[in-house]
Amino acid sequence: MSGPPGPGTRGLDKSSAVPYYQQLKEILRADIARLGLRPGDRLPGDHELCERYGVSRPVVRQALSELQYEGVLQRVKGRGTFVLPQLTSQSLVQSLTGLFDDVAALGRTLRSEVRSLKVVAADADIALRLELAPGTAVVEIERLRFVDDEPWVYTVSHVPAALAPDLVDQDLRDQSLYALLERRYGLRLARSRRTVEAHGASAALARDLRLPRHGAVLKLTNVSYGTDNRPVETFVAYHRGDRSRFEVELERAPAGRAVPPLVRVV
Repeated sequence: MSGPPGPGTRGLDKSSAVPYYQQLKEILRADIARLGLRPGDRLPGDHELCERYGVSRPVVRQALSELQYEGVLQRVKGRGTFVLPQLTSQSLVQSLTGLFDDVAALGRTLRSEVRSLKVVAADADIALRLELAPGTAVVEIERLRFVDDEPWVYTVSHVPAALAPDLVDQDLRDQSLYALLERRYGLRLARSRRTVEAHGASAALARDLRLPRHGAVLKLTNVSYGTDNRPVETFVAYHRGDRSRFEVELERAPAGRAVPPLVRVV
């Protein structure tokens, strides 16, 4: 990013009502993508950015601070400003999608290392989530999932074996489980219930996700329901806390209508 603005670089519109720092923030974001800067790449110093874009140092600092808050950059005292890995996003409310679709929408690649794919007897917890009798046959799928070849999430999924008789024979390394359930077994997913908890990674999980011992993970528990309002699939996923973001859409209820709490303190 050094030197004068090159072809494709936008300059600030000094006549615009949009504050300079907001304009610069979006220009820097676009330049990071345009120049193909990768995680760990260093941006020019504040002084160079001032000269490059013709703005004051407070404008540069505000723009960089905003991008740091949004998880685009990291400012390290005495070293400079660096590009951070792009977070993958999963929606908790807006739509029922899996990680496969969320990653594809970002133009990135997802693959799964299938650790286990077998029929087991549902324990009390799985049976409760899937509304089955304990001991009922379910397909258990354990996967370590990679985004652009970096370990991102460890997932354990369960599907009632009666709903997907030959699921254990399917190749789940490079395809969406949700898409497979709909395409092969006619199990259209209508809604899901998800909860998120913060955890410290166990020794085994930390090794799989390349995290320090007790590193931050987000535990996502999900139950998906079909059009008949019966559970079709459930999973527990441990996402790297430094690589994932969950988006939530909130809606204000009409006056006089109670809304159940979204956050539970335990």
